[in-house]
Amino acid sequence: MTDSNICNIVVLISGSGSNLQAIIDDLAGHPNARICAVVSNRADAYGLVRAEQAGIPQHVLKHKDFADRLAFDTALMQVIDQYQPHLVVLAGFMRILTPEFTRHYAQRLLNIHPSLLPKHKGLDTHQRALDAGDQEHGCSVHFVTEELDGGPVVIQAALPIQALDSAEQLAQKVHALEHHIYPLAVRWFAEGRLRLSEHGAQLDGQPLASSGFQFHL
Repeated sequence: MTDSNICNIVVLISGSGSNLQAIIDDLAGHPNARICAVVSNRADAYGLVRAEQAGIPQHVLKHKDFADRLAFDTALMQVIDQYQPHLVVLAGFMRILTPEFTRHYAQRLLNIHPSLLPKHKGLDTHQRALDAGDQEHGCSVHFVTEELDGGPVVIQAALPIQALDSAEQLAQKVHALEHHIYPLAVRWFAEGRLRLSEHGAQLDGQPLASSGFQFHL
């Protein structure tokens, strides 16, 4: 198989990289996908160790070294574009991206969010789900647009909220779900099954519902 058939992927992280590890494991030996680089805005991110162990090039770009958000994002794009990526994956990358960045990677930028979007955009999603009295909670993989946590949803996984669940317990449960659905979405994209068109997210040429492909536990 020639390189023209391979989906080049760059993963952005800020922390432990557990979703990165799930994607590395899922794509191991895949003929159509290659993680070309991992980039972190934190030098102490354990995800960089995971990348090194997997033989993936790593880059550190500290946002505090730049005058503003746009200057950082511009430098970040220069690092990413060295690898000519078909897909950029946000895996716990704790930065709000500029419109310039999201437009540059339009239709090839994925994120995972710990809520059942459009519910609970932003932070503290697990406590907010409890405070709202939600019956279920989960996570969503979505294409990234200029609207924070507002891009078309690709896939969601949901689980029932139990009476004694704490925010910390919910976080652990949802994190486990993330490790299942994020690699799946990345695999779909790498295999040419998942695309974002002017009509929204599509899987195998068919429009996905506004809530994406659904898993319920």
